[in-house]
Amino acid sequence: MSTQPSPPGAGTVRAADEALVRRLVADRFPRWAGLPVTRLPSGGTVNAVYRLGGDMLVRLPLGEAGARDVEREGTWLPRLAPLLPVAVPEVLGVGEPTEEFPRPWSVYRWLEGEHPEPGALEDPVGLAGDLAAFVAAMGAIGLPGGPAAHRGGPVTSLDAATRAAIEELRGLPEEGIDCDAALAVWEETPHASPGGEPPVWLHADLMPGNLLVRGGRLVAVIDFGCAGTGDPACDLFPAWNLLPAGAREVFLDGLGVDEPTRLRGRGRTLSQALISLPYHRTRNPAMAANARHVLRTVLEAPASRP
Repeated sequence: MSTQPSPPGAGTVRAADEALVRRLVADRFPRWAGLPVTRLPSGGTVNAVYRLGGDMLVRLPLGEAGARDVEREGTWLPRLAPLLPVAVPEVLGVGEPTEEFPRPWSVYRWLEGEHPEPGALEDPVGLAGDLAAFVAAMGAIGLPGGPAAHRGGPVTSLDAATRAAIEELRGLPEEGIDCDAALAVWEETPHASPGGEPPVWLHADLMPGNLLVRGGRLVAVIDFGCAGTGDPACDLFPAWNLLPAGAREVFLDGLGVDEPTRLRGRGRTLSQALISLPYHRTRNPAMAANARHVLRTVLEAPASRP
């Protein structure tokens, strides 16, 4: 569920609906024809998501970015899954583009769980430990030939868009964002990793909507369309987009994060929220709400560890 907005209408196809999904499934996977199809609510912007029967999920990409994700997940998820401590999506089949829907699309095994909500976590400390274990496992993966993670490049690549978003938010006083404070945090963000550490494997989109919990604990991580190798600070997003202060430290301590990496993670999380909010504020309430949460958290939290 990438939160980086695309230009309106860029590469999109006709809106999907249940009838279209039934036709696509019946044509490509006759053994599943006739199973009930139900559109699922989603805060994402890249795919339309449907439940197929009781134990499957269909994702239809709405643009070129989502179509590229189909190949990335199909290639790497089977290799990543055995190396991770929680469940990840299992690809059951890939549909080829058709005249009616000119993008590849995927069928996955259904994963049970609920998306965690910032401010309403049942076991924030336990969840923080689970997230640290997942991020550590991703970072320890040694699979060669991985793609570059989406948004996993140098912090400098985010500078122009981040500053432009701050100026755009100055023109939206109703959002109540302290733009001077946001700029100060961004300018404190280290632009290079100390020692030039090599890139590591990342999920690269650890938003609450890509996590599944049961009983407050992490049971699955979904949507690996951004996954690949890059700056380890990219997978620190839950520290500010989900976890409260005490659990934030459990998460960061569990990963042994040093101060420069912490500041890079904070800056990257801030940048994503700053860019997301002006675009999604009238388009996607879930994305906008999480961006506001991140901005409140980052601008109110101390820069360094207490």
